[in-house]
Parts: sequence; structure tokens; C-alpha cells
Amino acid sequence: MVSIFDISLQLNAFPIKKAKAEMDKIVNLSEEEYTLFLENKKQEIVDFHLQNNSFYANLVGNKKSEKWEDLPILNKQNLQKPLEERLSKGYSRKNIYLNKTSGSSGTPFVFAKDKYCHALTWTSIFMRFGWYKINFNHSYQARFYGIPMDFFGYKKERFKDFLTHRFRFPVFDLSDEILEKFLQKFKTKKFDYINGYTSSIVLFAKYLEKKNIVLNEICPTLKACFVTSEMLFQSDKKLLEKQFGIPIINEYGASELDLIAFENPNGEWQINAETLFVEILDENNKVLPYGEEGRIVITSLFNKAHPFIRYDIGDIGILDEKSTPQKPILKKLIGRNNDIAILPSGKKSPGLTFYYVTKSIVEDDGNVKEFIIKQTQIDCFEIEYVSDKALDKDQIQKIKKAISLYLEPNLHFTFSRKTVLERSKSGKLKQFKSYL
Repeated sequence: MVSIFDISLQLNAFPIKKAKAEMDKIVNLSEEEYTLFLENKKQEIVDFHLQNNSFYANLVGNKKSEKWEDLPILNKQNLQKPLEERLSKGYSRKNIYLNKTSGSSGTPFVFAKDKYCHALTWTSIFMRFGWYKINFNHSYQARFYGIPMDFFGYKKERFKDFLTHRFRFPVFDLSDEILEKFLQKFKTKKFDYINGYTSSIVLFAKYLEKKNIVLNEICPTLKACFVTSEMLFQSDKKLLEKQFGIPIINEYGASELDLIAFENPNGEWQINAETLFVEILDENNKVLPYGEEGRIVITSLFNKAHPFIRYDIGDIGILDEKSTPQKPILKKLIGRNNDIAILPSGKKSPGLTFYYVTKSIVEDDGNVKEFIIKQTQIDCFEIEYVSDKALDKDQIQKIKKAISLYLEPNLHFTFSRKTVLERSKSGKLKQFKSYL
């Protein structure tokens, strides 16, 4: 069969064959060989950018040291300057992969990868999807994503969908009428797998639950479902497994880097140690041991066009105690460090705490389809939700009581029922937002 996906990468000058050969070497290294490989790649990428990238050299300044731990932490605010000021010597918009982040962190920016680095990114993705017998060259994808609404952007994405063997379900309107149309497509098309935003896929599963339909009974070619970009709660994973009848695989990535962690067939969230180096740091930028919670800081080992060295991605997480340098395991992803609720007592709490508490209560009812929480003042929060009928007084009282117990008392809540929740331009649903 013609490898359309591989050919499209080659036509865009991404050296995919060379990248696949390198990936094969890396994954077959012994533990001792990998340790040497990692230290060499870290040193090599730092030396390259100190010599060829004035942006990075200025960031390091006179703090040059032999110790990795003394290198500065790169953050998204550092990157808020024109791309041309951040590119390495020999790289321009003509010979790089260029893209921009979604802005879900609140700090969007344009980034670059050299073409070999981007080819390695795709090789990393191929390998991990291959764990589940998915091959991008011929496996047919049901894609739950956003899509540009301007004419040329729309046509470009549809053409890319054709080349990459996928059918897109736009996620901006997820009313029952639209979800019924999605369902009809699954009855007529032989999809191999589902991929897309967690919240949209969960909403589709809730629609199937309401209709008492198991998806792989009407689309028996389905092998797996991969969710990304938004938090996957354990209760939602159980719902997806029940209504889809296939394995549900959780991934965690960043467009400016690569796949960061991907659930392996043993149910572990395995960190990508082939193209990335992941550290967990405390508030003083000290490396934390496995098992302790801190900021996720990532180095792209191959990107020569643009430095991502000790880059604070803006998330908080924990590496499992059983991790090794060659096989780190992400034990827990807590969420973005800018999604923090600051309470009247001075206590700081991840915004997802509210979401966990509220979710557990509204799920008892089964009426609420999805919701988001907004902090409007230090003691005031608004919960927007989509449901067939309004929450009653007892449900609201339960939510207020649970939040008082888990967070603190005397917080004020308003509840606003919506027909649809606001999503970002890309189609993501931001589950907690602070306006402080």
C-alpha cells in the first residue's frame, strides 16, 4: 500500500527515513548506552545554542557553568518576542517547521523546529500509536478537533485530513442533532481509531449512553481511542470504555515539543525519553526526586532551529518512584500552574480541585453534560453548565457543602445554565479560569 503520510512528509523535506533509523537506534540502547546518549545530547544541544543562538546565549549570560542544574529556566514569557530574534544561525522561515501554540496557557507564541527535529516528532508519534496497531499510512482516523472557519484555512485542513487518512468531526457545535450526525458517520465509515479533545469525545460518549449504544458494535473496525489536550478523569475513562468498547489511551503533549507522555499497553503514562528530557523542579528550580510534585520542565534534545532547554511548560506533575532515566513514568499530571485559585484565606488550590468536587456531585444526577468554573473575585466563582434541566436547590447545596469541606467555607457561587460552553479557537474546553 502507498505510504501517503510518509510521502507527504518527504515532499515537505522532512527526512523521515533518517529519523526512523535514529529512533530505532535510541529505543534499542542498553541502560548504560542510554545514560551516555542522554548526557551527550544534553551537552550537544546546549553547546550548539550557546554558539549559534544569540537569544539563548543572552539568556544564559555570564552564568555559564559546567553544571546542568545552573542553566536558566526558559519560560513562555521569555519567548514573547519576534521569532527571528529566537532562531539559530542558518535557520529562517524558509527552512524550518513553523507553528504557533494554542494559547491555552494564556501565553501564545510562534515557535520553530528544524526539519529533522520535526521528522523525529512524527517518528515518535508513529512508534507510540504503533503500540496499538495503528499505522498512519492506512489506519482511518475519526478526528474530534476544531477547524479554521475561514475559507482557505478550512480547505487546507480538509486537504491535510485527506492526505493523513482522517475524517474530521468539528467540535464547536456538540448539540444532540450534531452528535446524531456523528453517530451516522460511524455506521457508514470503517474507522480504525478515534483521536481528539477529551471533552468532545466524552460528550459523544454521554450521547451514546443516553441512546444505549456501544460504538464498536455499530463500527466493529474500531481498535482504540486516543484522547489529548484536556484532562481525562477516571470516571470519564470508564464511561468511554463502556460506550466505545475499545481501549482508551491518554496522551499528553505540546505542539512546540513532541508527545511528552503516552499511555503504554501496561497502563503506564510513559514519558518520551527518546527526544525529550523531563525534569520536575521545585519553586527554587531545584530538581525534585521521583514521587514529589513540582513544575514540569522539558528539554528538546534535537531542536537546533529554536532552543527549548529547561523549558517550563507551565504544568505541574509527579514522576513515578519506579521511573528510570530510560523509562520515566508520569504518575500524575495536576494541571497548569496558572490555573490556580487564590482563596480569601491565602490558600492556593489548583482550579481542577473545584472541577473534581463539582463533577463527582453532578455525575450522580446524569443530567449535566459538561461544565466550567470561573473565578471572578477572590471569594466569588461562577459555574457554567450545559444540561437538559436546571440544577435544583439540593444539588446546588451539595456542591457548596463539598467545596466548603475540600477548600474553605464562605465562598460564593452563582450557577449559570448554558446551551453551549465557550471553547477556544482551536476547540479546546478550558475547565477552570481565573479572572483575578
